[in-house]
Amino acid sequence: MSAVTVIDYGVGNLLSVSRAFEHCGARVTVTSDPSTILSSARVVLPGVGAYADGMASLQALGLDVAVRQVAASGMPLLGICLGMQMLMDESEEFGVTPGLGLIPGRVVTIPATTTTGAPHKIPHIGWNELVLPAQCDTWQSDLLADIEHGEAVYFVHSYMAVPILLAHRLADCHYGGIPISAAVRRDNVIGCQFHPEKSGEVGLKILRRFLLQ
Repeated sequence: MSAVTVIDYGVGNLLSVSRAFEHCGARVTVTSDPSTILSSARVVLPGVGAYADGMASLQALGLDVAVRQVAASGMPLLGICLGMQMLMDESEEFGVTPGLGLIPGRVVTIPATTTTGAPHKIPHIGWNELVLPAQCDTWQSDLLADIEHGEAVYFVHSYMAVPILLAHRLADCHYGGIPISAAVRRDNVIGCQFHPEKSGEVGLKILRRFLLQ
C-alpha cells in the first residue's frame, strides 16, 4: 500500500484530502510533527484561506523548515490550492508576504476583467478545463499523465501563481481569456491550484499518479 503524509498546520482541508487518498488505496498520516514528515515517502501540503495566515501557521510550527527539507531531499511534495501558492517566492495578497521559495515566482490577484475588458466574477469558482501551456506539448511521464487535454477540475481562488520560468508551468486553465497556472512543477515539487480531492474521477486519477511518484 502506498503511503502519504498530509501536513496539518491548522489551515488545510485535511479531511477531504485524506479521504480522497484513502479512496485511492493509500495509507494516510496526518501530522504536524517535522520528524514524521521528514521520514515520509511522499508529502502533501494542503491549504485554504489567506496566504499570510498560512505562512504564519507553518512558521509557528517550524513546518516551513520541514517543507523546504522535504523539497531538498527529493521526496515527492504536492501543494494543493493555497499549498501550491505557498511554494512560490512571495504573494501580493494583503501586502507582500514571503513564501517557501521552492518555485521561482509570485502570487498575484486574478484580474477583475476579462481580456476583452468585461467584468467577471472573482473568486474563480467552479469547474474549468486543463490545457497544455504554450511551451508544453505533453503530460506523459508526469502528474497529469492520465489526464486528457480539456478535462475539467474544480477551482476556488482569487489569486494565481505566476512562475518566472515557463518550464515550471505544467498545466493552465483559462478564465475570461486569462491563462492561469493550474499546475506547476519543479523537479520533485508539484502544485495544483485546483482541488483534486473535489474534482471527481479526474482528481482521483491525479492523486493516484502522485502515489506512484
